[in-house]
Amino acid sequence: MTGGLLESRLGRLGVQFGKFGIVGIVGLLVDMAVLYAGLALGLEFFAARIPSFLAAATTTWALNRAFTFKGAADEPLHRQWAKFIAANAFGGVVNYAVSVGLEANVGVVGAHPFLAVAAGSIAGMLFNFAASKHLVFKDA
Repeated sequence: MTGGLLESRLGRLGVQFGKFGIVGIVGLLVDMAVLYAGLALGLEFFAARIPSFLAAATTTWALNRAFTFKGAADEPLHRQWAKFIAANAFGGVVNYAVSVGLEANVGVVGAHPFLAVAAGSIAGMLFNFAASKHLVFKDA
């Protein structure tokens, strides 16, 4: 049988989404590391989430460029990075809103901020995949 499931359009999309998820886990780890570093430096949670998100977004852009969407239309790095940040801004707002909302309103999350970061990351993932695939890394 030629043209198995992984070779189908849906199969390729599933593999790409899996890679996007793996990259997202790396981004989540970067996000948490920068968040905890900011907290250790005395930043409030709300302020520490801004650099942690930017560090995670930059990391995931670089890894998605090299791994998930390899073969996408080539363009200058600064332009593609800016498009990635802009295209994923809505997902970032969702991510930030969920994490801050949980931290402010759910007691256990206040004691364990990684839960807020993880929930925020998951909330923005589906939108970010679609935006990345169709707006940033075209032809991949």
